Amino acid sequence: STNALMEQLHLKYQQKPWTETLKLVHFCMDKPLRRPAGSPSDSLLLSCMEKIQRTLNAKSLFSVMNRLESLSKQKGLSAHISPSGTACYITSTMFYIEVQLEKDGKVMDVKLAHFGEAPVVCEDLMQLLRMKNYDAFGKILEDLSNLYQIPGNSEVKAKGYLALQALEKDLYSMCLLDRTQDVNRVTEVLHGKVGHLVPRTGGTPMNIEFYISPYQVLNEELNPGSQVCGTKAVVTVEATDALHRLPLSPLLVDSQTGKDGNPGFLSLTDELSMDLPAFFVLKFHQPIPMSSSNIEQIQRIQITGLKLAPLYELIVQSTLQEKCSEDLSTHKSCFFVSLPDCPKHCYFINWGSEKSDLAGALVSKIPFSHPKCVPGVIEILRHQVAYNTLISSCVSEKHINEDDSELLYFEVLPHKNTSFSVFFLHPVEDNLACVIIDVITSREVQCHLHLNPQDPTLNSSDDFIARAVKRCMSVPVVMRAIFRNAAKRKAES
Repeated sequence: STNALMEQLHLKYQQKPWTETLKLVHFCMDKPLRRPAGSPSDSLLLSCMEKIQRTLNAKSLFSVMNRLESLSKQKGLSAHISPSGTACYITSTMFYIEVQLEKDGKVMDVKLAHFGEAPVVCEDLMQLLRMKNYDAFGKILEDLSNLYQIPGNSEVKAKGYLALQALEKDLYSMCLLDRTQDVNRVTEVLHGKVGHLVPRTGGTPMNIEFYISPYQVLNEELNPGSQVCGTKAVVTVEATDALHRLPLSPLLVDSQTGKDGNPGFLSLTDELSMDLPAFFVLKFHQPIPMSSSNIEQIQRIQITGLKLAPLYELIVQSTLQEKCSEDLSTHKSCFFVSLPDCPKHCYFINWGSEKSDLAGALVSKIPFSHPKCVPGVIEILRHQVAYNTLISSCVSEKHINEDDSELLYFEVLPHKNTSFSVFFLHPVEDNLACVIIDVITSREVQCHLHLNPQDPTLNSSDDFIARAVKRCMSVPVVMRAIFRNAAKRKAES
């Protein structure tokens, strides 16, 4: 009976403190509620549980403290409540976070202190807790812990953090060197030596935005106030098995400039550097498909765990995952792309093979040990992402033609190094035509249209095609422009 059940519960928990009972209730309420089978007593129980759950979800000092304690334990950190009960200290041997709350559970202040440093206010952490975004807060706790995963004692770990600070100062100084007063974010992203750099604030690591496509820029312009995010990398430090000499102080010399126009740096003397079991890394939010030649160019330190595959296969699968969460085990190479005022396009992407010049791998991070490496790496990354953008423009979630509308067929084929070919049937004749697109850099593209000598011109010069590519970085849009020009020429003749 209900009375007997309540009596058993009283006996079981009468020796336990009330706080433990509350924690147990919280734990039970975290589990999803199951709908009753139809019994009146079950319905009554469910109703009571729903009331408890609504109460627990309400803002309260206890619930916030309990959540912070639980989250800290999940991330391998310690949590301590102040005697007043309104402050929670999340601690490790190398840093601590102080969370100040009001009596009703509202977050008043959040401070972060690294080893040997005074605590500083962290707006980013405070906003996350106020929004109850505990997942994002937990991710930052992880990132902070990972900063100190370097093998060794506290002093060695602190040196690793000191090296990261030195790197960040040099990167920020490099960013300022070529920044003019009226420079905008997009210009910095596409042309800055280190892209558009956002310094580390509190628990959010420094990040570098180094590429943004024309359509992303257009989207931002059409939606004032919004900020479309381009391709980014996070700057951090990671543990390694081998020792690497890392700077412990900023090395950039403002007054010096190298012969190549790049800034000058001080030498890595014993006073300014130290051998540490760590290196710096640029980490990407999503792995970037990179050609094996580009990987070799940037591989100052061995990038481990790379599995070579046809580059185009990697670009296609990466694009599908981004556009429609496609299962990476699927191998699709035929895609239908719809554009306004144009017949539907069908693109067949020829992958080539992993033994070809255009083999590649998915790269999730790039290690380095000196700030001078970053501008060169950023330029290679821009180049690669620009190339990937063009190939991915031919990829869509449509693998089947859903109607009987007119189709234009194209084959995208690796050419060599940074170039590829787009084959298509001449709009007037029955012969094949071909556009070769060569991505020289992220900002320079050369194009060549090849026709059968007997076929009529398509009214599109190489220069016109190159300008169209740079303007939109979309193969389907460029091919539509070529076909439109051909149609105009045909109508005039």
